[in-house]
Amino acid sequence: MTLSKSRLALVGATASAALVVTSLGVTGAVATAGGSRTTQTDAKYTPGSPGLGDPYFPRLGNGGYDVAHYDIDLSYLPSNHRLSGTVTLTATATQNLSRFDLDFKNFTVSGIKVNGASAQFVRRGREMIVTPKDGLPNGKKFTVAVTYAGKPHTVVNSPIVFGAPYGWIFTPDGAFVGCEPNAASTWFPANDHPSDKATFTFDISVPDGTKVVANGDLTGQDSGAGMSSFEWTEKEPMATYLATIDIGKWKFHETETAGGIPEFVAVDDDLDAQAQQSGVIKLSGDVTDYWSKLFGKYGFSSTGAIIDNVPQIGFSLETQTRPLYGFVPDSGTVSHELAHEWFGDSVSVQTWDNIWLNEGFATFGAWLWSEHTSGRSTYDAAKSTFDRIPEGDSFWKQSIADPQRNTMFSSAVYFRGGMTLASLRNKIGDKDFFELLRTWVKDHRFGNGTTKQFTKLASEISGQNLDGFFKTWLWDQVKPPKI
Repeated sequence: MTLSKSRLALVGATASAALVVTSLGVTGAVATAGGSRTTQTDAKYTPGSPGLGDPYFPRLGNGGYDVAHYDIDLSYLPSNHRLSGTVTLTATATQNLSRFDLDFKNFTVSGIKVNGASAQFVRRGREMIVTPKDGLPNGKKFTVAVTYAGKPHTVVNSPIVFGAPYGWIFTPDGAFVGCEPNAASTWFPANDHPSDKATFTFDISVPDGTKVVANGDLTGQDSGAGMSSFEWTEKEPMATYLATIDIGKWKFHETETAGGIPEFVAVDDDLDAQAQQSGVIKLSGDVTDYWSKLFGKYGFSSTGAIIDNVPQIGFSLETQTRPLYGFVPDSGTVSHELAHEWFGDSVSVQTWDNIWLNEGFATFGAWLWSEHTSGRSTYDAAKSTFDRIPEGDSFWKQSIADPQRNTMFSSAVYFRGGMTLASLRNKIGDKDFFELLRTWVKDHRFGNGTTKQFTKLASEISGQNLDGFFKTWLWDQVKPPKI
């Protein structure tokens, strides 16, 4: 995510805590929201937990199952903001499940089927509690089909992103959908945590004259009865917050990078001339190719951009395969967001307290692109930032390895994170530093990582004990003595 300069103002850290509810085991009868229903033999069936215990979002995600695929089949009418259809999850039980939760809120659910059979369900806040007809054995695949309709929800006045609206943003011709960190469940039922990544198919119908762009590849189009449908397929695992379906009057630009990677750019009609004049289409391809040389092979089937005309949102987002912008982006923003395709998308955080692994790396990426194009080194860029911020400034009074929920997107997470990497590069040298980045991406490709794993790998590759270095840069709440 890139925040506008006005959004990068520092705010005070606010610790948050929540109670993680644990479930008691049930032997014999399967527990339901309203009592017992199905008798099991030779097994103990228990409810899945209603959260994964993330330190910042304890109730985000759900226990007891792992999602492999989302099939999102929806229609949207911009005239009345109505979203309706069926989302089917294909998952595997990770315990003997009597019931399980989905993260989902606000819509009217007309029915839920598990393995084709109607299931009981009840909503408790953002949790949809589902009780299947029969218990789900550990290790077995199952499907959950949720049929619903209603108006998507925009998250507003959240301190997490400094008050900027996010999630489903209504636009005059459709929608801009950017969900980091916790808004995927405002428009589709999900196991809404980055530790449970899955593949996606989107089949989205909209009124004729309107188009849909999403993650992955455009694999089908059809029309009839005044509606046009667009099928997009993302075949590599993706965190739910990176999923998007952006609806509007788009100009589609299909091309290929110089390195041979398919590129798909969707631009709002009103911005198309400006986007073409800015060279952002070629820029996106050039950045993708350059990162492929430095960070390792690009992980996805296509690259590109989604450029909408929504200047009031104040951020852009690294939606997988093609970042999402509410304006025509400059080179710093493009290089930042495309660095996320490696650091954030292919390698995602295990839990949200590790967010500097996304934003610090992408900030460093923007400095690295500037080094490539202008010759100004990442060390010089970092030192300039370091020198500009006084020792007593609140910027330094945050541990970016644990930045706290409401300040997880503070400017320190971005810029102190970037300075950490620039200083590390200077300390261990280019050979070890870029080997570290490539190894990190390779070892965690399409998976998740933590700060502890990264710092351990840095010491292993460099042959240096870097514990003190990382304590100073990531944990201490004071300005380091030098960069």
